Amino acid sequence: MMVHFATAGLEAPLWLPPLAGLLLAFLCSMVGISGAFLLMPFQLSVLGFASPSASATNLVYNLVSIPGALWRYQQEGRLWWTLALWISMAGAPGVWLGAWIRTHYLFVREDFEIFVAFVLGYLGLRLFYDILKTPQTATGASSELPARVPLSLAAFAVGVIGAIYGIGGGSFMVPILVSFFRLPLASVAGATLTATFLTSLVAVVGYALLPAPPTVVATPDWALGALFGIGGLVGGNLGARCQRFVPQRLLKGFLALILLGLALRYVLV
Repeated sequence: MMVHFATAGLEAPLWLPPLAGLLLAFLCSMVGISGAFLLMPFQLSVLGFASPSASATNLVYNLVSIPGALWRYQQEGRLWWTLALWISMAGAPGVWLGAWIRTHYLFVREDFEIFVAFVLGYLGLRLFYDILKTPQTATGASSELPARVPLSLAAFAVGVIGAIYGIGGGSFMVPILVSFFRLPLASVAGATLTATFLTSLVAVVGYALLPAPPTVVATPDWALGALFGIGGLVGGNLGARCQRFVPQRLLKGFLALILLGLALRYVLV
């Protein structure tokens, strides 16, 4: 059954968006990143959806797929609300700035693909670094926030990048908190996921309300984003359950090659 997605301006089988969301979330969740990273290349290369509306639709995926994981963190008492809210508040202005930049300066597909290549290249290299580095134990206290000014500046910058791409920014914030601020991963995972959800919500509102050039479509395709998110909700849960059965170094290396290959494609083609 073919469905017309009016805002995105495309037709696709009804089963395709949830299946894509499921598979991408399943793969990415096993290495601790959001399926939204690979969902954007899927929209660009498979669906041909490249307008700022695609970034906004990616963020709708976050809004639908994340709550299940948040509920689990809250039930297990592993959600650091103070850190989550601080990152969200500091990141909110950056999120609106990112939405404005996307709609006014990166609305042309070729320009946006260069930005996508940068983001994917960064993440691919970071995964390779994770494979090669010697494990270290973070010394930061999980009950105390780091220095407010550096934390706020980092959250603002991550908000800009996350809104432009359409990811919320959690996958950028985690390594900053762990490597730079020396916070334990177990303490920040739930907080960054919460911040990703909240900043995604702010970004979606920004894309919907901020003025855009006359020919630019920036509002999300709610139906498409929701279908992606429903698949992501299921896939993320399955990935978390299967994680312990998959060699992490092998999986990270495989995913890193995919990300770097996509980055090269968008730069060279």
